[in-house]
Amino acid sequence: MAPILSIRDLRKSYGDGAEALKGISLDIEEGEVIALLGPNGAGKTTLISTICGLVRASSGSVTVNGFDIVDDYRKARALIGLVPQEIMLESFQKVKDALHHSRGLFNKPRDPAIVETLLKKLSLWDKRDAQNMTLSGGMRRRVMIGKALSHQPRILFLDEPTAGVDVELRKEMWDIVSELKADGVTIILTTHYIEEAEAIAERVGVINGGELLLVEDKATLMRKMGSKTLRIDLQDAITAIPDALTAYDLKLEPGGETLFYTYDSTEKRTGITRLLADVNDSGLRIRDVATSQSSLEDIFVNMVRD
Repeated sequence: MAPILSIRDLRKSYGDGAEALKGISLDIEEGEVIALLGPNGAGKTTLISTICGLVRASSGSVTVNGFDIVDDYRKARALIGLVPQEIMLESFQKVKDALHHSRGLFNKPRDPAIVETLLKKLSLWDKRDAQNMTLSGGMRRRVMIGKALSHQPRILFLDEPTAGVDVELRKEMWDIVSELKADGVTIILTTHYIEEAEAIAERVGVINGGELLLVEDKATLMRKMGSKTLRIDLQDAITAIPDALTAYDLKLEPGGETLFYTYDSTEKRTGITRLLADVNDSGLRIRDVATSQSSLEDIFVNMVRD
């Protein structure tokens, strides 16, 4: 099956020579959730704006379900819903009218049933007659999602959807994304919240300096690039690592009661068995051991730094 969104060598440069996008290529399959992860100024919003026709690319191409975003703009754009980073709502407009209005912008007939379904799905039905200005920040963000979905697009772009909201509202947004995915909506999420990408995305793309550094299945990325750490708690504190253990490149925690050993979990031989035996032979008494997997944040920080 052809990807629902296909990006080929997309570039955007400005008159002063600055390059916002540097040859980005990416295929996104229908129904998947992909997170584009990167620091502020990495090019995430520029990429979304270009795909949605808000910014004209310098070169390259984008097709949405086979429709070119330049040659077949109306057909391509009709398949896309966009929730921008900034909340933009008419203050005195009622919630339900905001959705009806957005639907009309795409030349869709008025359909109260579709709007009602969306408002209920987004927990806005009780607020349908409220003016936008009376809503909380989290509710206004939900209205923005409702507006983006009102014309029944197949792709939804969420540009930093939880920026500025508290942890509880952020988790509610994640639940909304999960429900939309269950409905078959393809979701492209930009974020600089590592936990957001780790919680809801199936694939993760890392963008920095206008370049797409990689795109990987989340689990594969963490397996391939994530290291594991063995924590060894000692019964008695030590002031230095014994000479017999220097070959393991151990780290001693301040206080002298814990050793850390980092290893590649994909290797057939991790060296853990031999290490524990040598720790015992060196006279150190082990109180407890535990392992931990490096997080997506660790991988991201290391990649951007490199």
